[in-house]
Amino acid sequence: MKVTMSPKSLLLLVPLCLPAQTPPVATASRLAQDVELNTDPASTLWKSAPHVIADRGPLGDAARGHRTEIRLRWSPRALYVLFICPYEKLHLRPEVNTRLETNKLWEWDVAEVFIGGDFEKFWQYREYQVSPRGEWVDLDIDTRQPKPEGGWGWNSGFKVAARIDEPGKIWYGAMRIPFDSIDARKPAPGVEYRINFYRLQGPPPDRVMISWNPTGKKNYHVPEKFGLLRLEN
Repeated sequence: MKVTMSPKSLLLLVPLCLPAQTPPVATASRLAQDVELNTDPASTLWKSAPHVIADRGPLGDAARGHRTEIRLRWSPRALYVLFICPYEKLHLRPEVNTRLETNKLWEWDVAEVFIGGDFEKFWQYREYQVSPRGEWVDLDIDTRQPKPEGGWGWNSGFKVAARIDEPGKIWYGAMRIPFDSIDARKPAPGVEYRINFYRLQGPPPDRVMISWNPTGKKNYHVPEKFGLLRLEN
């Protein structure tokens, strides 16, 4: 029997034939061993590191004046991340404590790494934040079954460094994230993780949201929109 389909019916089939969106890929170059963390882009640690750019809001709009460069290295034990963050006006906590974790640090200026190693349970991942003055928080995230107090009671053992270049209106934030806080796999060339990079910048009501791969929502916790991090030699 011959079946005739209307043009409207044919249009409904088109999305099924479209290829899946290819996630963006960031790469990290290898360090032979762990080194001291620093925030100097011209240092041996960061000078030749691969980088990506975060310059869009979560909806894909341009985050003008906030083009953020993120450099990446890795050692047998840790992932190294450097954020280079131009700003217009800083929004900082009145009190600073860099010795202890700062809950709700995201209410102020921060740079963030969201990363996970499980490609099946993609709703489970880890979040790491650093502020312009070196405050920090790390969180164990499960978007389907949220952890108590948002997962901030979990501790990864990651380290941070930060400094503000006031004349240049740039702040720098660095992280050293232990791989065993992400998943159980041993890091090696070719290993991949799910990842996204973000910033929150400036005081309300003019607060700017900056992302590497836009989420399509005014919300960063959209793991379906993570890109890939690939370890390389």
